[in-house]
Amino acid sequence: MKIAFFDAKQYDKPSFDKFSEERNIKIKYFETKLNEDTADLLEGKNYDGVCVFVNDTVNKEVIDRLSEMNVKYIALRCAGYNNVDMKEAAIKNLKVVHVPAYSPYAVAEHAMALLLTSIRRIHKAYIRSRDFNFSLNNLTGFDLHGKTVGILGTGKIGRVFLDICRGFGMKVLCYDKFPDKSIENENVRYTDLNEIFEKCDIISLHCPLTEETYHIIDEISIEKMKKGVVIINTSRGALVDAEALLNGIKMRKIGAACLDVYEEEGDLFFEDKSGHILEDDTLARLISMPNVIVTSHQAFLTEEALENIAETTINNLIELKETGKSVNELCFKKGEASRCKG
Repeated sequence: MKIAFFDAKQYDKPSFDKFSEERNIKIKYFETKLNEDTADLLEGKNYDGVCVFVNDTVNKEVIDRLSEMNVKYIALRCAGYNNVDMKEAAIKNLKVVHVPAYSPYAVAEHAMALLLTSIRRIHKAYIRSRDFNFSLNNLTGFDLHGKTVGILGTGKIGRVFLDICRGFGMKVLCYDKFPDKSIENENVRYTDLNEIFEKCDIISLHCPLTEETYHIIDEISIEKMKKGVVIINTSRGALVDAEALLNGIKMRKIGAACLDVYEEEGDLFFEDKSGHILEDDTLARLISMPNVIVTSHQAFLTEEALENIAETTINNLIELKETGKSVNELCFKKGEASRCKG
């Protein structure tokens, strides 16, 4: 099997080389992202499939071009698939697989790391101490114990984050399109979005990006929130309306924002832009805010997660080749994409 690997980074290769060699899969690494312009790199090379990440573009035009070149498989090395035109993939009979749970602990722990860094001003204290400034002025934080956290999405990552929050003695309100009542107890319960917006001190997003969740945090929802609320997003950037978030911060409604993803991150994150002028004014203003922490989509980046991503992706491809289907295959039925059943 021959696979074209797009948006390749230095940290991707060791794990993928290990598992691909074991399973006799040849991988050609491309540093460029997959899009309408770069799909032609596959011309005449007889690739069986492509391996793509969150900021690759796999729209109708790309899928049509892949189909013309007899590419059969689209292997996402991530959980989300909002960047793939699943309807067109089904029409062209391209099999799509993903990695639903590479390491929920990596992402959930990063979300908590961002939260603790923000509310305890650890990033500011670190910078001060490097200059031998040991003053405690303006470093006052607050306890997590006894606070109420709202968790939007209780899949694998949301569940791990929920457990971490419970360990801090927090009260948890959950929202999910498909609630699991078995996790409810005296400190954990499901509710609607309005109650979460109105009552929670902290709101953390762990849901996929769909038409329903697009800009789930917007001007209207922010207006309903408690003054000083902390918003955490380690899921997908477009869950949050960045302009509305910025305005909420400027109005002192939002106390802090912890962002590992950003709506327009495609041409920015995973790249070194330190020698360039940042043209995205919204992101530049967010980063300049003293109560905003931005990391560049690194929540997944642990040794364990990279191993799991590579192993699962390679196994997905082998299953498709040998049986024509995979346990992690995605299907498009009744107008929406979801995990294939049966």
